[in-house]
Amino acid sequence: MRRYELADWEWAVMEPLLPPERPARGRPGRSHRRMLDAMFWLARSGATWRELPERYGPWKSVATRFYRWRDSGLFARLLTVLQAAADARGEVDWNLHLVDSTIIRAHQHAAGAKGGKRQSASGAVEAGSAPSFT
Repeated sequence: MRRYELADWEWAVMEPLLPPERPARGRPGRSHRRMLDAMFWLARSGATWRELPERYGPWKSVATRFYRWRDSGLFARLLTVLQAAADARGEVDWNLHLVDSTIIRAHQHAAGAKGGKRQSASGAVEAGSAPSFT
């Protein structure tokens, strides 16, 4: 197992929750485990799609599968099932909460309005004194 990849026990938990690996028709794609390992590598390393190591296959294949799974709601379902299983084992403390208050509210008229003192190319305030030249 390489860094950022799923351990065997983690894969054993995830595998039954994923869609069938072999399509009913057409060319079979890359394994779900390889795709998940690539997605986790990207998420944990902070790299871009194009920086994906070659051992995971073409980055476009990983990106396509990621977006397909995201749009189908697979990741949300995985989170729900894994959270419920962890809660059943008593591994989730629901008393811990995180409140993120990083948003700064501005007045509705503050968005995109032109305002304030305007300066000309010389740096002089338009309504003030004329620019001085040396």
